[in-house]
Amino acid sequence: MMSDQYAVIGNPIGHTKSPLIHGLFAQETQQDMSYTAIEGPLEPQDAFASTVRAFIAEGGKGMNVTAPFKLKAFAMADVRSEQAALAGAANALSFKDGCIVAENFDGVGLVRDIEVNLDLPMAGKRVLILGAGGAVRGALLPFLAARPAELVVVNRDVGKAKALAAQINADASLAACGYAELEAMGRFDLVVNATSASLTGELPPVPPSVFSPTGAAYELAYGKRLTPFLQLARNVGVLGLADGVGMLVEQAAEAFAWWRGVRPQTRAVIDRLTVPLD
Repeated sequence: MMSDQYAVIGNPIGHTKSPLIHGLFAQETQQDMSYTAIEGPLEPQDAFASTVRAFIAEGGKGMNVTAPFKLKAFAMADVRSEQAALAGAANALSFKDGCIVAENFDGVGLVRDIEVNLDLPMAGKRVLILGAGGAVRGALLPFLAARPAELVVVNRDVGKAKALAAQINADASLAACGYAELEAMGRFDLVVNATSASLTGELPPVPPSVFSPTGAAYELAYGKRLTPFLQLARNVGVLGLADGVGMLVEQAAEAFAWWRGVRPQTRAVIDRLTVPLD
């Protein structure tokens, strides 16, 4: 009998760590499954959906979805979780009884990495998130559930940040602003860079004054060593520096548990994938 089929789909996909991660999870939890990487077609418009449906037709049980297909995965789903609906994007799909279910575990994975692996509980803390794109949209509900004293979303396009905050319509702890307003806001216990700046080696226009030496700086990009953002944090004396490898593994563990009903251990996998920041 054939193993249960899973895959990650993205473009480009050559850099993906997902097959390694899920392979290690399957080994540890003794699950009979196979996991492959699929380079999804960018053209024509409906080619992504056709590729997913072909995978389902071959017996596929679930998929992780990475750039640039998270919006298309969300759009083709029959059922969408609250997390996926808020993000407007899916990073995991499940296929059961002819139904495509969309989930987004990015935010949950990020919070778990920060609170459990890095031992930085957010309750009562001041938290700053740079950016207002898909990663932030997916993270806001899990972040608010962690009960920070204050959660501030900053973006070059202030209107986009404010619209996102208004959409969540959470509570007084959530605020949105532009970078120019940060100078007057003092220090934050946790600063998270969720912009795409680090992918191109750039630094978001964040003032050094937002960092607290006793706090932490978290970079969503991973495997890039000291990005300009982390370098800035280190320069002002922040000791708690982390990149997104833990988030990558934790969101994978959430998807794995969703599909298979058993949550794998993550520590050894994170250690195996960690690139020293220096």
